[in-house]
Amino acid sequence: MSIEALLLPPALGCYALAGAGAATTLHRGLRRAERYVFGLLLLGLGLHTAALAARWYTLGHGPFTTMYEILSSNVWSLLVVMAFAYLRWAPARPALLVGLPIVGLLATWMLAADPSPGHLPPTYATFLLYVHVGLGKMFLGLLIVAVSIGGLVWMRQTAWGAQRLAALPGDAALDELSYRLAAGAVVFETLMLISGAMWAQDAWGRYWAWDPLETWSFLTWLALIATLHARATWKLPPRLSAALLLGVFVLAFLTFFGIPFVSTSPHKGAI
Repeated sequence: MSIEALLLPPALGCYALAGAGAATTLHRGLRRAERYVFGLLLLGLGLHTAALAARWYTLGHGPFTTMYEILSSNVWSLLVVMAFAYLRWAPARPALLVGLPIVGLLATWMLAADPSPGHLPPTYATFLLYVHVGLGKMFLGLLIVAVSIGGLVWMRQTAWGAQRLAALPGDAALDELSYRLAAGAVVFETLMLISGAMWAQDAWGRYWAWDPLETWSFLTWLALIATLHARATWKLPPRLSAALLLGVFVLAFLTFFGIPFVSTSPHKGAI
C-alpha cells in the first residue's frame, strides 16, 4: 500500500469531523469548540499535504493530469483557503456549513475516481503551469468563501438561522465582505487567464484557441465581472447579490470539474 493510500483516509476523516464539529458548534452554540474544529481542519490538511507530496515524489510530477489528481488537489487547495478565512474572518466560521458540503462532494467524487497515474504532456513541463494552476486555485478558493458568506444571508431568513446567526454582522456587512472576496477572486482569475495565455504561446505557439477550458474560463470571468458591476451600479439587495454569486460559482465549478470530466483533451495540444 502506498503512503498516499495510508494518509488520505485519515485526512478525509479529519475533514468530516471538522464539518460535523462546525455544525454542532453552530447548532448548540459551543464557541469553545471552534479551536477543535480548526485543529481538525489543520490536521487533515497536514495529512493531505503529505499524501500529495508522496504521490508527487513517486510519479515525478504534480497532481495535474487525471481527474483523481485534479479533485484531490482542489479539495486540498479549497480547504487551505477556507482555513485561512476561518482564522481571519469570524463570519467565515459558520459559513463552513455552506462551503464544506461542496468540498465533501468533490472528496466523494475523488474516492470514486481512478487513482491510476496519468500521462504528463511535454508541454506541461513549465513553471508557467504552476503559476497558472496556483492562480486558478486561489480564484476558486476565494470564490467559494465569498459564496459561503453570502449564503449566510439566506440562512438567516429561516427561523433556525435567525436565532443562531444573530451575533453576526448585518446582511449589508456580510454582503460587503462577500463581494470584497469576490473582487479578490476576479483578480486571481484575470491573472490565471493571462498566465494561461503566456503558457499556451510558449507551449503551442498561440495565445488563445477557444478550446473548452479557455472558452468556459472566459465565460466565468465575464459572469463574475458582470455580477460585480451590477452590484456596484444598481446597489443590489444582499440576497440577490448572494444568488448572483452562487450562479457564478456554479459556472466556475462546471468549468473546473465538468470540462475535464467530459473532454479527453480540454486544452488543445495537451497530448
